[in-house]
Amino acid sequence: MNTNELAALINLLDDPDDTIFTHVEEKIVTLGVSAIPVLESAWETNMNSVLQSRIENVIHKIQFERVDKDLSQWVDSGAQSLLSGLVIIAKYQYPDVDEETIHEQINAIKRDVWVELRDDLTALEKVKILNHIFFNIHGFAGNTSNFHSPNNSFVNSVLESHKGNPLMLCAIYSIVAQSLNIPLMGINLPELFILGYVDEHATGTSSVFEHGSNILFYVNVFAKGTVFGHKEIDKFLLQIKLQPNASHYEPCHNTDIIKRVLRNLIFAFEKNSDLKRVNEIKYILSRIA
Repeated sequence: MNTNELAALINLLDDPDDTIFTHVEEKIVTLGVSAIPVLESAWETNMNSVLQSRIENVIHKIQFERVDKDLSQWVDSGAQSLLSGLVIIAKYQYPDVDEETIHEQINAIKRDVWVELRDDLTALEKVKILNHIFFNIHGFAGNTSNFHSPNNSFVNSVLESHKGNPLMLCAIYSIVAQSLNIPLMGINLPELFILGYVDEHATGTSSVFEHGSNILFYVNVFAKGTVFGHKEIDKFLLQIKLQPNASHYEPCHNTDIIKRVLRNLIFAFEKNSDLKRVNEIKYILSRIA
């Protein structure tokens, strides 16, 4: 379909006949993101408020379907890159997010850490350097004043504001660490997402709380990179009255992290009484659950 044909189709979006409107809307949505520039141009040049509103809805539907499709493909392809998954989710709220800028921001943190690293450093010394660069040099911190803001769950927003929730701070911190071969992995602890420093020389597959651990220590990124051990997790689980299991101590998969990001968004949008977005995020989550 050429531009003129699409423009003519867009003009039919304000048709009072619901059947015609629905058919036209569905037709445009099937064209995908290639239709968005023409839709945006039509919105800018038309003063019909009904048509403008419907154009906005069509654009959102196209963008929503792209996020849903891209995230499903990311999962199906193995979910190897956590950052890629986070960028896809960011496009739900910020469709025009600049992926290159995000990678540049991550690389800027990575370069500052790399300069300080040496081969003879211990695991704790490496984390100390990460903490210094992440918190003191780049100024990342927990968003305690607006903890439930949806923006705390969008990687571009957190990289821009340097404020986020425990999960997103951990995600960015671990992405930087892993890019430098520092084995800090996500730990899906209830109520507080943390990181674990994997002992790459450990052997065996026994549960950590029964027979030792392949985790040297844990890092609470939300608390400025505080380091702690297995016993603190034991105490925390006892406090919240949960029976310990392996998932509380061992690294989780990238898909688990993305699902938790989506659940955080559902909760945030519920707090804002934004039921439309709640339902959309629930749908996306159901597709990868």
